[in-house]
Amino acid sequence: MASSDSAKDATPKKSRFARKPKDPSNPGRGSQLKQVFQTTKQHDPAIVWWLALAFLVVFGVFLLIGLAVGHPVYLGIIGVLFGLVAAMFVLGRRAEKAAYSSIAGQPGATGAALGSLRRGWLVEQEPVAAEAGRARNVKDMSSAAMVFRAVGKPGVVLVGEGPKGSAAKLLESERKRVARVAGPEVPVHTLRVGQGEGTVAVSDLTKSMRKLPDKLTKDEVGAVTKRLRALGSAKPPVPQGIDPRKARMDRKSLRGK
Repeated sequence: MASSDSAKDATPKKSRFARKPKDPSNPGRGSQLKQVFQTTKQHDPAIVWWLALAFLVVFGVFLLIGLAVGHPVYLGIIGVLFGLVAAMFVLGRRAEKAAYSSIAGQPGATGAALGSLRRGWLVEQEPVAAEAGRARNVKDMSSAAMVFRAVGKPGVVLVGEGPKGSAAKLLESERKRVARVAGPEVPVHTLRVGQGEGTVAVSDLTKSMRKLPDKLTKDEVGAVTKRLRALGSAKPPVPQGIDPRKARMDRKSLRGK
């Protein structure tokens, strides 16, 4: 009996204040910011100077105000805090730009960009129409055209990507199909992602969509989406091994936003 009691006493008791072991799948805020910074720096080497400029400008303004009113130390401390906030804001913006740059030109980049739309939009994760063109495998997607669809208060937005001729033809075909099902009261907008006249850069896609005037209510958005999903899609077969959803933005790069 005594031996069992001594064994219990020998067992170290866990302190209620002991730190919990870190979960490797859930890095801390510092690790996240470090990863965002490193990812952004790969596409934007000038990020260090942008962060320093943002901090110094805000800090300098507060310091000058402090010198003018006779409290440089107090306002200088406040300036440091607001300078860090300004630097984090700039990091978020530059990280977002770097994330878009990393997927620009990749097959399915439009779908990845549409995935960043906020509440109020219902986005189809897969292209609603696709034309493989001369592509025969995943390494030859430059001639493939795809159309993605999103429904929001501005109406239905169809976004095409790929070669100009194929994408424009596919967009027009899909616009007619959607217009027949959605009805004349539902606006159907078409955009084409790319570089040059008549196109929208992938980094400006969601911004351009948000500028469209609202025409539908929240309930109407849901009803139109159900109607279109019942329509199905007109997707010719895409070569085996090609997954248009592979292009994805680094979500961690947007956390500093």
